[in-house]
Amino acid sequence: MKEKSGKHCKTMADKELIFRQLFEPVSFTYTYVLADRGSEECPGVIIDPVDVTVERDLKVVAQLGITLLFGLNTHVHADHITGTGKLKKALPNLKSVLAKASNGRADVHVTPGEEIRFGQFTLEVRSTPGHTDGCLTYVLKKGEEILMGFTGDALLIRGCGRTDFQQGDSRTLYNSVHSQIFSLPDSTLLYPAHDYQGFTVTTVGEEKRFNPRLSLHIEDFCETMANLNLPYPKQIDAA
Repeated sequence: MKEKSGKHCKTMADKELIFRQLFEPVSFTYTYVLADRGSEECPGVIIDPVDVTVERDLKVVAQLGITLLFGLNTHVHADHITGTGKLKKALPNLKSVLAKASNGRADVHVTPGEEIRFGQFTLEVRSTPGHTDGCLTYVLKKGEEILMGFTGDALLIRGCGRTDFQQGDSRTLYNSVHSQIFSLPDSTLLYPAHDYQGFTVTTVGEEKRFNPRLSLHIEDFCETMANLNLPYPKQIDAA
């Protein structure tokens, strides 16, 4: 299958990109630190920080000499408390970023098509609602070259976010993933906000073929999601 022309995807990270995938074991949350070592002051961002691991994240950032510009959340989380508040206390110049559609508090509210820039790199904002109204996928690019995507809870590795609370809607989620994530080149690396099976990364092509939910027809997907019978998230009221 040919990939979309005009935009190419690297399966390996750009040599000037600092990339760290960090894990919080209680909520099974991945936090990502990205920075441009090729630009002055090594500007960077952090995606989906967790309050209980902020000290760890700050240590990594300091050790690597990163100047954090933005703290981004893919959505308003139900299973943990975001770490952007604590990060802002330690780094007063850091700006928090959240979808405008989320109605959550942030310094910067973004809409689809906007870009967050750090050095030579940008994160393109794509709207992927269905788990919540304000779910975003951030697509990392250098110029027009697609490097990877951060899918939040919309698309998990061989799974997806639940749709039975917080404005969840199965049909919306299915359409979001297929139009905004599965439209990326098949070789695009994808990194979720959570994993419960020991996986760390996937690709668009893998999920199209092997995701047991999102590879279904939309009606079968909606029926599957309606019968998951999942427990109430432990930290939803605090988060």
